[in-house]
Amino acid sequence: MATRTVAEPGEWYGVYKDDHCWGIYGPIVELEGGEDKAFIINCKPFYSPREFSSFILVGVYIPPQGNVREAQRALADEIQSVERTNPDALVIVLGDFNKGNLSHELPKYKQFIKCPTREGNVLDHCYTTISGAYRAVPRAALGQSDHIMVHLIPEYRQKLKLCKPVVRTSKKWTSEAVGELQGCLDCTDWDVFRSTTNSLDEYTDTVSSYIYFCEDSIIPTCTRVSYNNDKPWFTAKLTRLRSEKEAAFRSGDRGKYKEAKYRFSEEVRKAKTEHGERMQQQFQTNDSASVWKGLKAITNYKPRAPHSVNDLRLANSLNEYYCCFERQWNSPDPPQSSPHQLSPTQLHTSAKPHPPPLTPLTIKEEEVNRLFKRLNTRKATGPDSVSPSLLKHCANQLSPVFTDIFNTSLETCHVPACFKTSAIVPVPKKTKITGLYDYRPVALTSVVMKSFERLVLSYLKDITDPLLDPLQFAYRANRSVDDAMNMALHFILQHLDSPGSYARILFVDFSSAFNTIIPALLRDKLFQLNVPDSMCSWITDFLTDRRQFVRLGTHGSDLQHISTGSPQGCVLSPLLFSLYTNGCTSGHQSVKLLKFADDTTLIGLISDGNESAYRGEIDRLVSWCSTNNLELNSLKTVEMTVDFRKDPAPRPPVILCDSPVSSAESFCFLGTTITKELKWVQNISSLIKKAQQRMYFLRQLKKFLLPVKMLVNFYTAIIESVLTSSITVWFAAATARDKAKLQCVIHSAEKVIGCSLPSLQELYISRSRGRAAKIAADPSHPGNELFRSLPSGKRLRSIRTRTSRHKNSFFPTA
Repeated sequence: MATRTVAEPGEWYGVYKDDHCWGIYGPIVELEGGEDKAFIINCKPFYSPREFSSFILVGVYIPPQGNVREAQRALADEIQSVERTNPDALVIVLGDFNKGNLSHELPKYKQFIKCPTREGNVLDHCYTTISGAYRAVPRAALGQSDHIMVHLIPEYRQKLKLCKPVVRTSKKWTSEAVGELQGCLDCTDWDVFRSTTNSLDEYTDTVSSYIYFCEDSIIPTCTRVSYNNDKPWFTAKLTRLRSEKEAAFRSGDRGKYKEAKYRFSEEVRKAKTEHGERMQQQFQTNDSASVWKGLKAITNYKPRAPHSVNDLRLANSLNEYYCCFERQWNSPDPPQSSPHQLSPTQLHTSAKPHPPPLTPLTIKEEEVNRLFKRLNTRKATGPDSVSPSLLKHCANQLSPVFTDIFNTSLETCHVPACFKTSAIVPVPKKTKITGLYDYRPVALTSVVMKSFERLVLSYLKDITDPLLDPLQFAYRANRSVDDAMNMALHFILQHLDSPGSYARILFVDFSSAFNTIIPALLRDKLFQLNVPDSMCSWITDFLTDRRQFVRLGTHGSDLQHISTGSPQGCVLSPLLFSLYTNGCTSGHQSVKLLKFADDTTLIGLISDGNESAYRGEIDRLVSWCSTNNLELNSLKTVEMTVDFRKDPAPRPPVILCDSPVSSAESFCFLGTTITKELKWVQNISSLIKKAQQRMYFLRQLKKFLLPVKMLVNFYTAIIESVLTSSITVWFAAATARDKAKLQCVIHSAEKVIGCSLPSLQELYISRSRGRAAKIAADPSHPGNELFRSLPSGKRLRSIRTRTSRHKNSFFPTA
C-alpha cells in the first residue's frame, strides 16, 4: 500500500508480491495529485477464473483534508481508461478513502466493506463490479495501526460452476456429405413409393421415413460439450490445438512445445479475426434478430434457461387439459336474427357481385422448390423427423415428390396423418405456475406441412381479402397495429367533438381462442366467403382428427386425437381465426368493433347518456360467442371510459357473463398504453425506459471500437425502433416535455456514436407521410375515405376538428 506521507530520506514504499501465487506482467502505475495517492497494478494469479484475463488492483489513499471530489473524479477517469484498455480484466479498488465514496462516479461498482474500520466509521472501502464477490469479516488491527484489518473472503462462483455443461448433438452438413446425400436422393425412384400403396397416409409416411433414414445414414453426427465460460470465437480446431500444446508441455520437449504454442497462438488470432468479420456482417444486415445475436456473442450474454420439467404425469395432465375443448362444445340453437344484426351475407361486401367459380389450387414444383430453399435451418424439426436443413440442401431432389404429395392431398381433400401430428411444448406464461392454465401450448408441427400451409395461405388470402371485415387489421396487406389504433382514436375523438358525448371502450379477452374453433362452423363461414368447396373440405380435414402429444423435457405424453381448434404454431391458424370471426361485426353506427386477430375492442360512442345501443351490442357479442364456441374471459376483459364532461353522472358497470367488468384507468392496447384522459405520458415513459436499457449495449459496443457505421446500424435497429414504436399514434399529441425527454435519449446516442442522428420530429414526419400515402392509395382501407382530394386535385380536404386533442391526432395532421 502507498504510504500516507511524502517519503523521507531512507524510506520507501512499494508492493508486496508472492511469487508462488501472483505474476505481475504489467507496469506499476503511480498516480499523485497533491496529497492524494494511488497505484494501479495489472497482474494475474497462477490460478484464476477463465472469464477474467487478469486482475487490476488499484490501491487508493485520500487524506481527510484533501479535495475529495476532485480526487474521486481523477480516480474514476483512470479506472475507466484502464477498463477500456483491458475489457476482460477484473478491477478491484481498495484503500483508505476517509470521506470519499465512488458510488456516484462509478455507480456499477459495489462496495463490500460495511463494518466500521476506525472509531465507528467505515473509512476503508473495497469496490468491484461483481455482485457478491466478497464477504468482509473484521479482524484485529495490525500492530499499532489505527485501522482494523478486514478479511475479504471470496464468495464468487466462476461461470464454469454456475451451470452444468451442455451436451449437444447435431448434424455436420459438410459439402462432401451434402453431395453424397443429394446423389442418393437423385437416384431414388419415387414412383416405387407411389405405386406400392393407394393410401396417401402410407405414401407420405414412407417417403418421410425414407428421407430421414438417408439423412441419418449419410450425414455425420457430431457431439459438442459447451461450458458456461466458453468464448464465442473458440472453435473445435482451437480445442484440438490446445490439447496438443498441453501434451507437448507434459512431454518435456521444449522445441515441440514451442512449435505447438506458436500454432495455437496463430489459430487464436485467426479465429478472433473471422469471428469479428462475422459480427460485422450481422450488424450490417440492419436486421434486429441478427443484431441481437451478434450483441449476445460480443457481450457473452447467456440468458437463464427456463427450468425444464421432466414429469410424465404433468405431461399427460396438460394434454388432457388441452383436449378439454373437444368435449365441452354442444351446438346451441342459433339465435334469432336482430334487425340491427348483420347476417354473414349482409356484410359490408354484400353489394359486390358474386365472383365466378374459382379454379382449385394446383401447386407447381417451382413454388415448392423456392419455399424449401428459403427455409431457416435453425428451426426445430417436427414430429416427422424431416429437418429444414435437409429440405434446404436437397430442395431440387425433394420438391418433385412433395409436389406430388401436396397436389394429391388437395385433390382428395385429405391431409396426411403425419402432417397433422403436433408436439405440444408448454411455455410458462409467468414465473410462478399456479395451474395448468399458466402454460401456453405451442405446437411443433412438420416443417414440410408448414411449407404446404404457406402455399394454401397465399391462395386463401387472394380469395377472402376483398370480403373481409374492413375493421379486421391482422394478417392483411397494408394493415398494421398503428392503423387499428389510429382508426379507434379517430372514431373516439371525432365523436367527443360533439357536446354532451363520451365513449366507453371494452377490451375483450378470449380464453384459448385458437383452441375453440369448430371445423364444421368454419367450413360454413369459408363457403360464405367464396372459398371453393374442395378447399373448404381440405381445411376441415386439416383441423379434424389431429394427433397431439405434450413434450416435457425427455418425456412425451400419450397420443390424443382432437377435432377442435387450430394449433398455435401452424401457419394457417391466425388467418383461419380471422375468417372464423369475420361475421362478428357491429350492427349499429354508434358502436365500432375493431379486431386484430383475437384482440377485439368494442367502442361505444354515446350521446345524451343513451347506452342502449352499446349494451345491446355487448349482449349480441356474448350471444355470437356462445353460438360459435368462443369463451369470453370476464376476469381479463376490462372497460375504460373516456369522458371530458363536467360532473358526469355515475354509470352502471357492464355485465359480461353474469359478472361486472372491471374499470381501468389505463390499458395496454395493442402494445401502446392508452389512458382514459387520452394522454401518452405512461406510454412515453415506458419507451424511454426501454430505450435507456438498450443504451447500455450501445456503450458496450463502443468499448469494442466498432466502426461508426455499425454503431448507427445498431442504433437504428435496436434503439430507434423502440423510440418510434407506434409514433404516428402518439407523437403529435405528446407534450413538449415528453418530446424533449425522448430527444435526450437520441442526444445521448449521438455522444456515444460520435455523429448526428435523425431527430424524432424528422422521423415522425417521414413515417406519417409514408403511412398516409399508402392509406390514400388503398381504396379498401377503412381510413381511405379520410384522404379526399379537393376539386383541384392538388390538395387533400382537411378534416374538421373542434378540439386540440382531435386536431393533434394522426388523420388531421397527416
